[in-house]
Amino acid sequence: MSDDEALSARLRDLALVDLDALLVGSSEPGLIVAFADDVADALGQARARIIQLRSTLGGSDAFNVLDASARMRGSDAGVAGVERARSRLTAQADAARALARLTELAANLLPKLFEADRRRG
Repeated sequence: MSDDEALSARLRDLALVDLDALLVGSSEPGLIVAFADDVADALGQARARIIQLRSTLGGSDAFNVLDASARMRGSDAGVAGVERARSRLTAQADAARALARLTELAANLLPKLFEADRRRG
């Protein structure tokens, strides 16, 4: 399991926690505090990873190979250039998918943190 998959699973699992069920039969604030701390930690990890993924999406334009002449694109240097461009576009697509997945999971979990903080007073 990749780090992104593990983080996604953690965010997804935390979002499934029912705060009412967590507090049933307990007047001890420790559970809600531990849950809120775990959610805050997971969201902090998601934030850091999202920042990394955004940096992957920036940088030089992989399509700059289109600015080369047909002769240049057909040369050995053009072949190497297209492989670099293809690799860059693939990396950007992978980063965009991971970014979308983590952002959506974090957006679904963020209200739980605020609710947990509200309940712990």
